[in-house]
Amino acid sequence: MTHHVLVVDDEPDILELLSIYLSMNDRIEVHTAENGEIAVEMYHDLATNGSRPGIILMDLMMPVMGGIEATRKILEYDSDAKIYVVTAYTEPDLIRDAMDAGAKDVINKMAGFPEISEMVMGVLTS
Repeated sequence: MTHHVLVVDDEPDILELLSIYLSMNDRIEVHTAENGEIAVEMYHDLATNGSRPGIILMDLMMPVMGGIEATRKILEYDSDAKIYVVTAYTEPDLIRDAMDAGAKDVINKMAGFPEISEMVMGVLTS
């Protein structure tokens, strides 16, 4: 079974590295978006085409549409979406806003890509 993962981040290096680590598992197909607006559209398209992401890794601070607004919009479309915020920002207000928007958890980018990949597999297989 192929698991679909949507990674949303405005930093190309982060998108590439997370994609590389996640793709090491041949059961994961990674989709990427550079901002929240693209992520909302992509989530809708993937879900409509039978490739609904089992998890979304969402950055908070992005141009066009940030992660908090994108989280709300995706959850309005699909209340069962599993969105995990992955950010370097640790301000309590931002974290609270992300959780209030419906994020399942907030993961610090400094946790490391191998650890984030392990967490993703844990969510996908639970």
